[in-house]
Amino acid sequence: MASNMPAPEAPSVSSRFGGDAPERSPGEWNPTEESIRPVRGRHRVAKQRGGLARSSTVLGVGVIAAVGAGGMATAQDKPAVSISLPDVVTDNLPDADSLPGVGSLISEDAGTDTATAHAPLTAMTQVADTGTGTVAGAEQGANAGEALRARILQQAEQQRAEADAEAKAAAEKAAAEQAAAEAKKQQSEAEKKAAEEKRKAEEAARAKAEAERLAKLAASWSLPTSSYTLTSTYGQSGAMWSSGQHTGLDFAAPTGTPVKAVHGGTVKAAGWSGSYGYRILLELEDGTEVLYAHLSSMTASAGQKVTTGETIGRVGATGNVTGPHLHLEVHTPGGAGIDPLAWLQGKGLSV
Repeated sequence: MASNMPAPEAPSVSSRFGGDAPERSPGEWNPTEESIRPVRGRHRVAKQRGGLARSSTVLGVGVIAAVGAGGMATAQDKPAVSISLPDVVTDNLPDADSLPGVGSLISEDAGTDTATAHAPLTAMTQVADTGTGTVAGAEQGANAGEALRARILQQAEQQRAEADAEAKAAAEKAAAEQAAAEAKKQQSEAEKKAAEEKRKAEEAARAKAEAERLAKLAASWSLPTSSYTLTSTYGQSGAMWSSGQHTGLDFAAPTGTPVKAVHGGTVKAAGWSGSYGYRILLELEDGTEVLYAHLSSMTASAGQKVTTGETIGRVGATGNVTGPHLHLEVHTPGGAGIDPLAWLQGKGLSV
């Protein structure tokens, strides 16, 4: 059965433990298990606030704070260890400011701000325990940031180098294409110049060859007479000619002027021939016939072979004439008459 009597208060501890109750004689009251019975019901034992109980609490909290401070002091050398306390203990812990010596210890810490100094002990211990981790994490984050920054710079440098290489390659390609185009243009101009020079050289060579041919031809051909004047040309119209047109070329010269063979050949006929007077018909090697008329005399006879420039007769005025001259006609192998002037010029002779 429960007792309604209040439980006697426990004797106070000595003042040397920080108690505030007056000292009592040790023999006043010494409770035992038989003398102290559990109080049931609404009656509770009064809470002990001073003396030994409070001193023990302060001592225990001081030890915890000292351990926490020691952990903070050695956090630079040891890995961070999280300390967690049960909620029941955490709710009943006093503020760090109310603990003797703990508030000043926390406030003197250079790494803890004012808010941390006035925070509960559990928060303080957590900050103390994680302080090293925060510094290490910051250093690790800084190293990671530097590595990321270096990687970004490296990638940017690589991209810039690739862009520069591409630009350089494009510039080199453009320069090569321009050089190729310029070389092609120069080559085309050189080819045109060479072609023009070749054409001119060919023309000069042809002209030279023609001159040589004419010179050689002239050496093998001769004018029919010398000291002459051309008086009537081929095809000229007039009543003096029976056909109404002149059929040859007239070389007016003094009587007796030598008449020469224009080229080597055979005298086909020589003698009188009506209006032609004395005439000589010279057949050349290609079948062309040359007629010399109005001669005063003849030095070659039919069937005689003559050479270029050989005298075959003399200028005269025999036949149908108005004065001494050599009448020269030229007929093709087929018998058609042609212009003696053009024919002689074609042989390289200057008439």
